Amino acid sequence: MPKAKTRRSVAKRVKITARGKVLRHRPGSGHLRSRKSPKRLRRFRKETGLSKAFAKQARALLGA
Repeated sequence: MPKAKTRRSVAKRVKITARGKVLRHRPGSGHLRSRKSPKRLRRFRKETGLSKAFAKQARALLGA
């Protein structure tokens, strides 16, 4: 059987922690920052977890 290939598009967007959680970056921090509040911009820096359904999909696409 051939080796399973990693979906690079998913690998660039999510990260799997040592305990198996799937983390992603929050959307909305790319541009137009001057009109967003500092509190909102600070929240963009933190990573957040994926829902269980999406996490399962992401793990399958990563081959993990």
